[in-house]
Amino acid sequence: MENLEFKLTGEYIELIKLLKVLQISESGGQAKLMVNNGEVVLNGQQELRKRAKLKPGDRIEIFDTQIIIT
Repeated sequence: MENLEFKLTGEYIELIKLLKVLQISESGGQAKLMVNNGEVVLNGQQELRKRAKLKPGDRIEIFDTQIIIT
């Protein structure tokens, strides 16, 4: 499993924006499909909210990648 760390510059980042910024998805539409299809796990729970606000300490898993928000 690949581990990535994402350093926030603001208060939070929305889930679909994170997927685009890290180039896990090629577009916002693709990021929304990943979330709708249940492919995203946030802090051990399946996440279906496209605009979930991610804050420091959150852990996201998608495919073979784990992302830690710092």
